[in-house]
Amino acid sequence: MHTLPAGEFACAVNVDIDVTSWFMLAFGGEANVYTIGQLAKLAGVTTRTLRYYDQIGLLKPAEISEAGYRLYGREQVDTLQQILFYRELGVGPEEIIRIISAPSFDRQLALEGHLKALIKRREALDALISTVSKTLEAHKGGLTMTDEEKFEGFKKKLVEENEEKYGAEARGLYGDDVVDESNAKLMGMTPAEFARMQTLSAEVNEALKTAVQTGNPAGEEARRLCELHKQWLMCAWPHYSSAAHRGLAQMYVDDERFSAYYDSIAPGAAVFLRDALLHFLPDA
Repeated sequence: MHTLPAGEFACAVNVDIDVTSWFMLAFGGEANVYTIGQLAKLAGVTTRTLRYYDQIGLLKPAEISEAGYRLYGREQVDTLQQILFYRELGVGPEEIIRIISAPSFDRQLALEGHLKALIKRREALDALISTVSKTLEAHKGGLTMTDEEKFEGFKKKLVEENEEKYGAEARGLYGDDVVDESNAKLMGMTPAEFARMQTLSAEVNEALKTAVQTGNPAGEEARRLCELHKQWLMCAWPHYSSAAHRGLAQMYVDDERFSAYYDSIAPGAAVFLRDALLHFLPDA
């Protein structure tokens, strides 16, 4: 049997009368009061996570009891659900704060967006499952797979992951038509083209790691890095331009998700890559 800590239990059964009255007025007679332990259990998160969300201003409790315990109501429950939806889609805490605190934030529209994103994720997973199933049947001699079919699920999954992580920013920066063309180009790649793109991606990361060690974003290693990066982009971009490339370079620093990815390759790599690209790419 699950037992609440003494302080949490006391708070749960002996909520301050004024706090209870406030909740009943706010929620039409229903005292939907959750302690931090109860809400954590309800949502499947830890109390440490909820304390962290409170600390950074992502999810504040509705009230603090006289005993100093956090109390949460229906509005906080709904907000936590939104937070977990965004977290599941790979959005970081700071970006979630920006989204849900914006005056234009609409909960219904957000839910519709979550549903669309999850459906796309399911479609990508279904495609990958289908690829694995066909491959298994082919190994058993039950069917013959074309080379294109062998990579269909992987490409669809890559497109979906890119849409989830960076789709909104990319569409805002380059427009829907460009992003849709890029996705179509990726899905239409031959096995050799797809393999080439994957190889270039690994080469870019290795070149970045080497170039950062030189500390010179205008050096020869940085120049080689920029050329590899351009080749990699041209695998998927329907139309290359140095202006768009320069814009992407700045996004690597401005967007914490890009920065975190490149800085995981080498400390300071995001800024180094941005500086190198801006140095070697022409202004127009």
